[in-house]
Amino acid sequence: MTAVARAEGRSFSDRSPVARSYRKFLGRASILMFALVIISAYLLPLLYMVTTAFQQPGQSTTPGAPVYPATAETATYRGHDYPVYSVPMLDGSTRQLILVEPGRESSVFVDPKDPSETKIEWVGRWRTLQQTWSFAPLVDNFSTAWTQLNFPRLLLNTFLIAALSTIGAVLSSTLVAYGFARFRFRGKNALFVVLIATIILPFQVTLLPQYVLFTWLGWNGTWLPLIIPHCFANAYNVFLLRQYFLSIPRELDEAAMIDGAGPFRVLRSVIVPQAIPAIVAVSLFHFFFAWNDFFVPYLYLASKPELQPLSIAIQQYNALYASQPTLIQAYALMTMAVPILVFLLAQRAFMRGVVVTGVEK
Repeated sequence: MTAVARAEGRSFSDRSPVARSYRKFLGRASILMFALVIISAYLLPLLYMVTTAFQQPGQSTTPGAPVYPATAETATYRGHDYPVYSVPMLDGSTRQLILVEPGRESSVFVDPKDPSETKIEWVGRWRTLQQTWSFAPLVDNFSTAWTQLNFPRLLLNTFLIAALSTIGAVLSSTLVAYGFARFRFRGKNALFVVLIATIILPFQVTLLPQYVLFTWLGWNGTWLPLIIPHCFANAYNVFLLRQYFLSIPRELDEAAMIDGAGPFRVLRSVIVPQAIPAIVAVSLFHFFFAWNDFFVPYLYLASKPELQPLSIAIQQYNALYASQPTLIQAYALMTMAVPILVFLLAQRAFMRGVVVTGVEK
């Protein structure tokens, strides 16, 4: 009995590592499946946008049309084009035939590969048949949207507004964050709390006073209301940069000061080179915000079409071509091209800056 018990114990211990590995595999598989579901939920709208942008006009409203870009196949019979259908035959096979004489209970088809053009009578309702479609992405949707909207001018306007406001926001936020991170002065903590409290201040509270002020200054109808306010620092940007600056050892500042460097030289030669990831992250955050902003440009540039960015133009384009989703989605994809390219080029520094400023600190 003792030998049998020992044998059973060895058998159980031999199986336990396999069981643990199996449970670990199931756990990882479950996490992977959950991640794929979440990613799919985010990517499905983008997939719909891409497929619709390359579709033929009216494809999405055609019964039986596939979701991918395709065109209905046709074939020539006696000098005329006829649609091609997948027709089930009596022997169980399915053939691709041309519908030449549609009828209510029976129809006449012709095999496009038959040189003799022998007519085939098929009993049944032809409307229940599946029309044959072939993959055919339509690139003309992009060229049409490009010419209809004068896309180069809108792209230049949007890029200049986003780039200039980003430069002003990053420079001012860097200076303010450097002051809060390195200098000691009376009321510093209270001022920082007040600054952070502005994050929860609704935009609508300051909208009317800003509009009255900018109109009084004569800035209405120009890019100045879209650029100048960002040159006075942003609480969110200051917070991220300050958190990163605090992670830089003060010994580096002291070493530079011993060599005769002043505060601005320390910022330029010590702090900024060490904080490139955080600065890139803040720059991308603001660039994407300015690129997608719609309300403020519409408020100040509604009467100036030549100065409007892409966000306003796409809204007007949606209203004009609501019945042509292919053109709308093609224009939306072209609008997204620049932000996606910028993010891909700066992805490594962006992710590093987000991790350090948002997680470790």
